[in-house]
Amino acid sequence: MRPKLKRPLSLSLRVMLFVMLAIGLSLLLISRLVLSTVERHFIEQDTDELRVMVDSIEHALAHEDNEFIELPASLSSAVSGHHGVFYEVKDEAGLIMFSSAGLDFSSAVSSISPVAAVDVTNLELWTIENRTYRGVVVAIAIAGNSYQITSAIDMEFHKDFLESFQQSLWLIILGAGVLTLLAAWIGVYQGLRPLRGMSHSVRTIQTNKLDTRLDPVAVPVELQDLVLSFNQMIEQLEVGFSKLSHFSDDIAHELRTPLTNMITQTQVGLSKARSDADYRELLYSVMEEQERLNKMVNDMLWLAKSENGLLKLSSTPIDLQDEVQALFEFFDAFAEERGVSLAVNAKSVFVQGDRDLLRRAFTNLLSNAIYHSPKQGVVNVSLSQDATSATITIENNGPEITAVHLARIFDRFYRIDPSRARNSDGAGLGLAIVKSVIEAHDGTVDVESSARCTRFIARLPLKSST
Repeated sequence: MRPKLKRPLSLSLRVMLFVMLAIGLSLLLISRLVLSTVERHFIEQDTDELRVMVDSIEHALAHEDNEFIELPASLSSAVSGHHGVFYEVKDEAGLIMFSSAGLDFSSAVSSISPVAAVDVTNLELWTIENRTYRGVVVAIAIAGNSYQITSAIDMEFHKDFLESFQQSLWLIILGAGVLTLLAAWIGVYQGLRPLRGMSHSVRTIQTNKLDTRLDPVAVPVELQDLVLSFNQMIEQLEVGFSKLSHFSDDIAHELRTPLTNMITQTQVGLSKARSDADYRELLYSVMEEQERLNKMVNDMLWLAKSENGLLKLSSTPIDLQDEVQALFEFFDAFAEERGVSLAVNAKSVFVQGDRDLLRRAFTNLLSNAIYHSPKQGVVNVSLSQDATSATITIENNGPEITAVHLARIFDRFYRIDPSRARNSDGAGLGLAIVKSVIEAHDGTVDVESSARCTRFIARLPLKSST
């Protein structure tokens, strides 16, 4: 039991999934860049504020009158107009000279080395009493005295703002993503509109409208190759259907003639009592028609198998010179009866193929040449080869075949002179069989005709003798 094939994803769904992935990644990247930019802005803002604080404290320490009692007040007023800021000043002995809001930064800054100046790269994050601070520890020297300034900014306002901003940003991104996907779906739907139009046009094509063609100019450039391929397919179908229709007509005509002959002869034989000799002659005549029908049916079956790739060819080395000599011996009596001479110009040429089928093809060509040669005519057979192929040429000096007939001479049941149909032993399938045999061997067969001669040229791939 064959496994059930899973239907591929639709084109619309494929495009939408790709667009969804692309948009999702793009919006995530944009949101990350926006949040990073905002955070960077806050860091730079805090850096500037901390730098101003340190400069103000340094200025207060530089202008101190060295009266210890006035120092706390001076440091307390050094930083004004700043909210949520905290700072601490220590002398060179590590004693706290001033600390705002009573915060203890000792544990937070114990492992931090002081820096010489405030910069974005040396800011630290501290957590004191469940609150987050961004700060810096700066070491300065004034009038020979060393000081350590610890300054910090409360981050809660920033965190609250970032959380609110992040929520708003995600809502904006979600809305933008939905709107973009909707626009993409509309674009895909409209983009596939030409395909739906093509589908509608294709559905209107029937066996009686195989001349219909799609206009490649009326579709987008991406679909032009598809339209051209479809038109080519329809053209091939039209040619094939036309051939099939003609074949049906031809086979009906070809079968009707022998059947009519048999019916007529039988009716004549039954019309009155006859002698045994008359009945025997009648039966012989009917048998000839039956043999003709049998050969015609066998040829048609063979052609059907050939065209559908059902033939199993044997593959043996064949010397075409031997085959030509054998054919000449076989047709010698027939040629003499027709008053035709046979001439050969051949040398050993080896091909690989089915001996019986190739012999059948060459038999058809040679018998056809003898049959259409005038009395005292000559049938010439020659063999040649080049680097890749062997060529067998069979020519006679019969009447010229016009270009109109040359184009169809290998068609089934085709006869140049339809009046010969009744008198001919063949059914018009010989040359069709020749073409099928040669092409089954990856070869080609052509015909040329002039006022002097008609020439059939068959080419087969070479096989070196071993």
